[in-house]
Amino acid sequence: MERPGISVLINNYNYGRFVGRAIESVLNQGVPDVEIIVVDDGSSDDSRSFLEAYDDRVTLVLQENSGQAAAINAAVKISSGGILCFLDADDWWAPGKLSATLAAFRADPAVSLVYHRLQPVLVDGSPTLKPIPRTLCSGDLSPRLSKSAGWWPFPMTSAIAVRRSAWDAAGPIPDQFRISADAWLTGIYPFLGDVAALPDSLGFYRIHNNNWYRPIDDAAMLRRRMAHWQRTVEATNRFLSIHEIPARLNLRDHYPYWLAAAELDGVDARSRIKLAIEGLRFAGEPNLLRRTRDALRSARRLPRLGRDVGLSEAVK
Repeated sequence: MERPGISVLINNYNYGRFVGRAIESVLNQGVPDVEIIVVDDGSSDDSRSFLEAYDDRVTLVLQENSGQAAAINAAVKISSGGILCFLDADDWWAPGKLSATLAAFRADPAVSLVYHRLQPVLVDGSPTLKPIPRTLCSGDLSPRLSKSAGWWPFPMTSAIAVRRSAWDAAGPIPDQFRISADAWLTGIYPFLGDVAALPDSLGFYRIHNNNWYRPIDDAAMLRRRMAHWQRTVEATNRFLSIHEIPARLNLRDHYPYWLAAAELDGVDARSRIKLAIEGLRFAGEPNLLRRTRDALRSARRLPRLGRDVGLSEAVK
């Protein structure tokens, strides 16, 4: 049987100016039997003075800087709830987030992960861009992930909740995910159970200089993404092998990886057409119209081979 209650796990690193709003958004949910655990991952700003104001309402863990995965693992280790909800300290939730999440888990015992959209906001909290992810995916996603090298229109950390039984089956997040721990959660849990997507934007994702998500990537960020995707595929395959799950991921199926490589190095006309066709066939985006539009737009904006020379060299 599942444990009762909800554990909200907030990881914080140098977000003293934001973490209060994150905590308040949880306190205002109005759902009983909720514990809040905040792990401060060795902040060097004034985070801890802000967190001390909540010491009678949250469980505070202080640790040396070890990365997002270690912070989340530390929070889960001392938590007690049957549902684990993750929240980055620079984000916050809308009213009703926890009640909607809990209802989704109760509606289907086969669900291992529940998520919703997030509304991107600027540093000052004003809305920008459209809610993410654009496409929602529910049910058994493991066949799709097996064909797309694990990529899908995945949610960010602050939109994700998992069953503790699934966490216990998966084990702690590997330390390699010092950032982007959501890549582990969204890459592994679809192989452990079904996924439920809630259509509303039940949280707010703050975009600033430290973010992984941004509308346009420079060359340095493209290389970081490619390295991250490759390591994620390798980590997922290790997990699948250890747990004797027959699926395997192949980086050749990871269209965003090869698109990023083409943006760095340039393409000739033939390669441009080939990438457009691969984009049309890419299993990671289930929405046909969006997949078609993205593939054609991406292919058109790729630099020509021999132009923009030095773009990839500049970040080596």
